[in-house]
Amino acid sequence: MTAKNATPNEYLKTKVLTASPEQLQLMLYDGAIRFCEQARCAIEQGEIEGSYNLITRAENIIMELTKSMRDEVAPETCDNMRRLYLYCYEQLVEANTRKDVAPLENALRILRHLRQTWELLMEKIRREQAAGRDSSGPSASGQDPPAGAGETLDPSSLPVGATLNVEG
Repeated sequence: MTAKNATPNEYLKTKVLTASPEQLQLMLYDGAIRFCEQARCAIEQGEIEGSYNLITRAENIIMELTKSMRDEVAPETCDNMRRLYLYCYEQLVEANTRKDVAPLENALRILRHLRQTWELLMEKIRREQAAGRDSSGPSASGQDPPAGAGETLDPSSLPVGATLNVEG
């Protein structure tokens, strides 16, 4: 079957089956964000059943993100991420129950930020891997890592709506 004749579901299946774990994580964020944005429109248009189904799909993605963490690798980071995911999940439940876009927007802000952070992390890893192939030393630039690199952020210490700068 050629790509022209492939159905969207076949294309998505192939994309998922060939994606790296990092790309899968990004796809999950994209899906949750897309369903939340569609649910917001459905709520605004009074489409109760449609909004319920869309928010439920976003909730399922968040639960998958929560279950897929590997505590043995970074337990503190996993605990912090679980808190963020739980908050998003609670906001989605509230949006679904009250048919209110405000809690949905709270969840969307966090999901967009997590997606952006994940994308920046993937880019940083790609640059470091490329630099590692280009030199034999620990740092291709010969510079020390920026101040704060490797520090763990506790998301529970941030006010809702706070932004983070993760560049570097």
